Amino acid sequence: MSPAETLLDDALAAARGTDVRAAERALDALVVGDGAAVDAALLARLSRAVGRLWPRGWQPVDVDRLATRRLTARGARLLRDTLAAQRRALPAPVPAWFDEQLTDLAARWDADAGWLDRRADGDRITALRDAVDALVLVESLPPIAVLRPPPGAAAVPLAAVPATGSRMLDRVRALLAKAESSGYPAEAEAFTAKAQELMARHSIDAALLAATAERPDQPGGMRLGTDAPYAAAKALLIQEVAAANRCESVWSDDLGFATVLGFPADLAAVELLHTSLLVQATAAMLRGRGDRSGRGKGGRRTKGYDESFLNAFALRIGERLRSASTAAAEEHADDRLLPVLAARSDAVRERADQLFPGTTRHRLQVRDTEGWSSGATAADRASLDAGRPAPRPLRGPR
Repeated sequence: MSPAETLLDDALAAARGTDVRAAERALDALVVGDGAAVDAALLARLSRAVGRLWPRGWQPVDVDRLATRRLTARGARLLRDTLAAQRRALPAPVPAWFDEQLTDLAARWDADAGWLDRRADGDRITALRDAVDALVLVESLPPIAVLRPPPGAAAVPLAAVPATGSRMLDRVRALLAKAESSGYPAEAEAFTAKAQELMARHSIDAALLAATAERPDQPGGMRLGTDAPYAAAKALLIQEVAAANRCESVWSDDLGFATVLGFPADLAAVELLHTSLLVQATAAMLRGRGDRSGRGKGGRRTKGYDESFLNAFALRIGERLRSASTAAAEEHADDRLLPVLAARSDAVRERADQLFPGTTRHRLQVRDTEGWSSGATAADRASLDAGRPAPRPLRGPR
């Protein structure tokens, strides 16, 4: 082991501990070491650590999402660019989706020599601390569900989210954008209703077409972030939208995301609807919070109000979306439809049980009745005509 690698090992061990002074001493030793050798050791170890994540279920967007939550802005950027550096060592075949994610993240790499100093903004000490923290994070990540074949693995027939350039999805995005920007609840409801109608019909057509294929797709998956504050309420919204679109959702609280499993058209519907409804729910919650403050009811109870509002919104939206999906299926005059949809739902549940054999349930707590009532009312205004299926408890990994 080289002197630089020994210094890096000491810095990592100290960073994982609880002795702040020891961590600072180890970082100082790293700072006064051979800069080129230290940079090379850091890059090599980061690349190895990142490369071990891909067969363990992680994708570039997952790593970046968690880095953004847990690291400084510079630390997240260092790790993001390291993904691009590590890409050079990946075994073939490298799937197209992997490179697309790196492109979307704007991960870049120029040259190995001096890579840390170019990203240090003149502050090498802080940059070294950020790089060490990024390495500690990457080396601590647990295995997660493998949703797509990693680089170097043989392709398997897992479904993927449809291309973002789809004409139908573009129409849905336009409708949801109008719903988000509208200041009139009835108008927003009409735009959201039309978007759900388009996606439900598209999903039904896709299911019937897939039923005649020689090698039908299997359920695939995606991960959606659940950032603080009110991460549990945001996970509940994902779950309710997923259930309405024949998908399964499992929340990983410690990692800050929910995994959604389903078929391509349904996954696309979940992603689009969830994003739009979260925007609408947040805007309505802030308006309700402002009304409370105007009546002298702000202060320490705001958190309870917000959380109850978002929980009620999610459950009410789930009821309405499930009702709309059922109505769309009933309008489709095809005797094959119900067996096909039932088979697809069974396949999704089976996939969820395979990937998450030990899930637990989380109960909701209503801390503010006014927030609950206001959230349900906002959901009535944001989406479709109500049905009354029973809401489901939040599901997460054990």
